[in-house]
Amino acid sequence: MTRPLYRDPDAPVEARVRDLLGRMTLQEKVGQVNQRLYGWDAYERTSSGEHRLTEAFHAEVAAYDGMGALYGLQRADPWSGVGFADGITAADGARVSDDVQRHVVENTRLGVPALFVEEVPHGHQSLDGTVLPVNLAVGATWDPGLYEAAAEAVGAELRARGGHVALVSALDLVRDPRWGRAEECFGEDPYLAARFTEALVRGMRRARTAVVLKHFAGQGATVGGRNSAATELGPRELHEIHLAAARAGVRAGAAGVMAAYNELDGLPCVASHPLLTGLLRDRWGYDGIVMADGGAIDRLVRLTGDPVAAGAMALAAGCDLSLWDAAFPRLAEAVTRGLVPEATLDTAVARVLTLKFRLGLFEQPYASGRPVHETAFPVRELSERIARASVLLLEHDGHTLPLTPSTRRITVLGPNADSVPQQIGDYTAPQRPGTGITVLQGIRASAPEGVKVTHAAGCALTGGDLSAIPVAVGLAAAADVALLVLGGSSARDGATSFDDNGAAQVGSAAPTGMTCGEGVDLAELALPAAQLRLIEAVAATGTPVVVVLIQGRPHALPDLSGTAGAVLSAWYPGPWGGRAVADVLFGRAEPEGRLPVSVPRSAAHLPVHYNGKDHGYRGYVDQPATARHPFGHGLSYTTVSYGAPKLSRAAVPVDAPALTCTVAVTNTGDRPVCETVQLYVRRVSGGSSWPRTRELRGFARVRLGPGETGEAVFGIDADTLGSVRRDLTVGVEAGELLLETGPSSGSAGGVPLTVEP
Repeated sequence: MTRPLYRDPDAPVEARVRDLLGRMTLQEKVGQVNQRLYGWDAYERTSSGEHRLTEAFHAEVAAYDGMGALYGLQRADPWSGVGFADGITAADGARVSDDVQRHVVENTRLGVPALFVEEVPHGHQSLDGTVLPVNLAVGATWDPGLYEAAAEAVGAELRARGGHVALVSALDLVRDPRWGRAEECFGEDPYLAARFTEALVRGMRRARTAVVLKHFAGQGATVGGRNSAATELGPRELHEIHLAAARAGVRAGAAGVMAAYNELDGLPCVASHPLLTGLLRDRWGYDGIVMADGGAIDRLVRLTGDPVAAGAMALAAGCDLSLWDAAFPRLAEAVTRGLVPEATLDTAVARVLTLKFRLGLFEQPYASGRPVHETAFPVRELSERIARASVLLLEHDGHTLPLTPSTRRITVLGPNADSVPQQIGDYTAPQRPGTGITVLQGIRASAPEGVKVTHAAGCALTGGDLSAIPVAVGLAAAADVALLVLGGSSARDGATSFDDNGAAQVGSAAPTGMTCGEGVDLAELALPAAQLRLIEAVAATGTPVVVVLIQGRPHALPDLSGTAGAVLSAWYPGPWGGRAVADVLFGRAEPEGRLPVSVPRSAAHLPVHYNGKDHGYRGYVDQPATARHPFGHGLSYTTVSYGAPKLSRAAVPVDAPALTCTVAVTNTGDRPVCETVQLYVRRVSGGSSWPRTRELRGFARVRLGPGETGEAVFGIDADTLGSVRRDLTVGVEAGELLLETGPSSGSAGGVPLTVEP
């Protein structure tokens, strides 16, 4: 019997796809673009501890004589209800994946393997999956190379357990820190996010893991920071700010993008033909898949009045793969009713099949026996390295830190001092008992012998109860230094209520203790009243105060310069972040982090991002226009001076701009430093649209010993100088520019550059 062409591994992928597609029935095609079943409903744990495939899974496969993709087979969290008692651990992951895949391959007519799609927000969201610091902490490292190594290690971990596709937030920006999903963003800046998105895709691809980038597009700019709401983005703002990371990810080889919930110009992204086809396919030439977000296609019924028409609308717009909805499973009906041509369905099916062929699933559908991808460093080690590199020093009086051997009595206070769940962020699986190191544990382990460490919470994370403050004040009065570990939490638990897409519910059913995470948007960005009162009360004792913020968004901070000797932000640093924080406090590691966002003075101060339009606004009557701390800011335990930037050429032609920008940096203090030198471009004149204040276009991390001088050298080319032109294409425009170098967006020296017509 002749082997079908699609089974020939030596045949071109395009030919294999065409052959397989030609053999499929309409119902089989519909099955390939569906991802309806929750993965945790595909199995059940028996009384003997084995995993058994469910009748619901068997029925789903039989309904379409195949399965396009299975979402979240190994997901575990309070929303799925999966834990160690009934879930899939690392020891079982590959075996259960193979059992599921074997049923699909051996019990369907064509034997097409299924894609196993898993959430990887900051590490694989599964039992025993290694948790990384959240993306906002990753952005604070300003070290894409470190993140690339971590992404590769996470991808290898996922593939070893049988997963194929990682869903990773990378495209959203913190344009409004009230948004609860700020922690999932690399920051507020498109250039910075683009560099980390490239790193993510490169690392995952080395581990042969496909990446679907979330969310396309503009979700970080919803009105009022409201989750899944409308945006008021014009085409230029969309292209200049919100598409850069997607463009970089596509170029790096991302397997797919996920259409965002928000609407653009009146249409939800999943139904936007101009976005998904006109831009992504036609202009960018992208051939990967577009996946819907959970239940997003069903929401289109509000427009169409009919789930069949809703599915047709999303398919026609350019969506290839659904998620949990009831509309896409009825696409056969949409075709027979003439709502969408079968050729449009064929195009979507071909993209899904192409991904399966590219991943080698037809040749090796099972995890068992697949070669293990070796990485340079274990993912746990990389998680802790990211945590250490992300800790940033916001304020410092020059002498409180690092803690010295003369510090013999330390009190550690605050609601985030001793909680691993409150330092690992949203969308994390249950952790085994004993996993992780809290800030308190890190300090106790790092303190020199004979140092007394005391602890009290001092107040709850939220609410206005001040009854515990007197105990904290008593401990502070008897200490040499008081460390206040404050901030927020995205920790979910069994009491958390959820929407049908997994977002935490807010309002009268607000999750206890959550101040961040999907569905947890804030109107007020200040730290809770009890935390602010704790700072005041402890500072009043006269004991030196150090504030450490464990947080998923940049909280609006009061002026703490006369209250705290030092203020650090560690974001959500992951399970082992407590040791990373302690290393910085005791000076075993230098504070290297830099702000990936601007820190506002208040919620009324928004928007506060640094790269707004340059209209010379002077500020409100009652507040300055500047951020409390600007984008890129971060202090060290030493001092650094910058020389004037120097260009290799003072003028370049618009069609071939090529030059270098060099700046000397000197460590003028007595401790080592890793200085993040930043390059900004500011348009002084020319161009086809009103310029922004300045735009990040490069950065370099320079390590210097005490008294040492080094150079940061930036290659300047069309990518550096390019801007979005009137026709919304990217290119270099003639005019006068200022190239600025410095330690932040708020402190930079510039040199002029002429771009000649």
